[in-house]
Amino acid sequence: MTHKTRLLIVDDEAALLAELKPLLERSGYEVFTAANGEQALRQVQETHPDLIILDVLMPQLNGREVLRRLRRRDDWTPVILLTQVGSSVERALSLQEGADDYLNKPYDPMELIARVEAVLRRTRRGDAPLSSHRHLRSGTLELDRQARQVMLEERTLPLTARAVGVLEYLMLNAGEPVGRERLLDEVWGWAQAVDTRAVDIRIAEIRKHLGDAAADPRYIETVIGHGYRFLGQVEGRR
Repeated sequence: MTHKTRLLIVDDEAALLAELKPLLERSGYEVFTAANGEQALRQVQETHPDLIILDVLMPQLNGREVLRRLRRRDDWTPVILLTQVGSSVERALSLQEGADDYLNKPYDPMELIARVEAVLRRTRRGDAPLSSHRHLRSGTLELDRQARQVMLEERTLPLTARAVGVLEYLMLNAGEPVGRERLLDEVWGWAQAVDTRAVDIRIAEIRKHLGDAAADPRYIETVIGHGYRFLGQVEGRR
């Protein structure tokens, strides 16, 4: 019998669980639910999910504390956090604590399914997510996330801070098409009204310094009508 991918949805909103569970089951997943953080930790032990969809704002034990407890016991089950708090600081803290992705409420359920599929593609159960590593490497390209420095063939590239942020996000989501609006949200932040052309300008900057051609890309591919995708395989190291 083929093993279905197991998802655990954790949210204190019963109506949301009632909507998401059948939707994800129709998408081919085996779905378990929990209404609070304590139930979630028990469900993880009992059902061994392949991915957890975890609400942040819950009574008793919030989602970020659940995430911290999982990572402290070296459980690297992929986690997508859901929240109504959309600040860039909140997102950064959650990713630093070991989340694999982050989605702000309210959201399109089909966008959640797309994020689930993307996270499952780029993670292997039991491995720490790329977001927990300081260094990202793809061939001779390396990005030091703490120093905000990019090197190609051991040569430091003079990228602007925004360009480093765009490259970092694409590498963290390697193989996944990432829309311009999502890059604006993640790299520029919700509070700033920035035109999507700003993303294209930074992509052009990155390509120039990488020697990457849009027509025949080695690193960053243009996905027509959507955005951009990092092509190489990315590995993380501490």
